Amino acid sequence: MNIEDLREYCISLPEVEECFPFDEVTLVMKTGGKMFALIPLDEVETCISVKCNPELAIELRETYSCVEPAFHMNKTHWNTIFISQEITEKQIKEWIKHSYDLVKAKLPKIKHP
Repeated sequence: MNIEDLREYCISLPEVEECFPFDEVTLVMKTGGKMFALIPLDEVETCISVKCNPELAIELRETYSCVEPAFHMNKTHWNTIFISQEITEKQIKEWIKHSYDLVKAKLPKIKHP
């Protein structure tokens, strides 16, 4: 999975917008104005940072060597996943969707589709 595949999957989810709020090298995916994924465009190895509930964040870090706490976000809730042969495209999409669903669930009901 490459950066464009990650981007396309994220924007395929309902009510997603993309922007560059930090710099021109970090693509941010938002729903309802809240971040659910960050894609650094300047990394040598393709990666994506996603929000997780704390239990899943710990589990992923303990299970996969390619998953690390996100250095730029709350380390309890955000993981950076380096795209490797260790994880499948299906798993990556599930984790992106998990992050999206977490953020969607916390939005005021008026913003839900």
